[in-house]
Amino acid sequence: MPGAQNIKVAVDAVVFGYTSKEGLSVLLIKRNIQPFKNSWALPGGLVRDDESLEDAVQRELREETSISISYLEQLYSFGEPGRDPRNRVISITYYGLVRPDAFDVKADTDASDVAWFNIKKLPSLAFDHTTIISVAHERLKSKMLYQPVGFELLEEKFPFSELEKLYLAVLDRPFDRRNFKKKITKYGFLEETNEKQALEGAGRPGNLFRFNEEKYFLLKKEGISFEI
Repeated sequence: MPGAQNIKVAVDAVVFGYTSKEGLSVLLIKRNIQPFKNSWALPGGLVRDDESLEDAVQRELREETSISISYLEQLYSFGEPGRDPRNRVISITYYGLVRPDAFDVKADTDASDVAWFNIKKLPSLAFDHTTIISVAHERLKSKMLYQPVGFELLEEKFPFSELEKLYLAVLDRPFDRRNFKKKITKYGFLEETNEKQALEGAGRPGNLFRFNEEKYFLLKKEGISFEI
């Protein structure tokens, strides 16, 4: 005879942000309900009976942070017994990478505050959300080695050093800069312009680069290997 089952399904969103100045950050809410009242946590909540997982995670983001993201990728399912002290809850998690300055965040519903936190300076988090962020970060690192990243995060024209800074911030490890440039440029989704970088003080300005949008999204769809 099968045992009784009383499992609830939730969704959580790991929204990574990147800017050249602040590096890699994560969007968090401060809970204003129990459990973990006044603790920081990922945006998320229970899935309604009449909505898909994707609709649920987008709704929770809108309700708790006032932002809407066009695409989030499913990450993993977290379902350890006891991860939520109220019920047995399985969380289907999603993640994405955006520019924080593209959004005007505002807390709502069961959140009393919302803010971006540097990935290296996270506060103590509710539930198992520290683990979820760690898993999402590792997935993002892995993804950056087989998919080009940067079109949505950098200016239309940028110095190559800005792309290097993006990869350094996400991968969180050093790499050979000359080898990186050689491997990135050989795929053809970066175009060097004749425009020069604006520099303050001494130094020789380098040329600015831009993405070839058609090649960029084709390679992003097909996948490549940077082997950085």
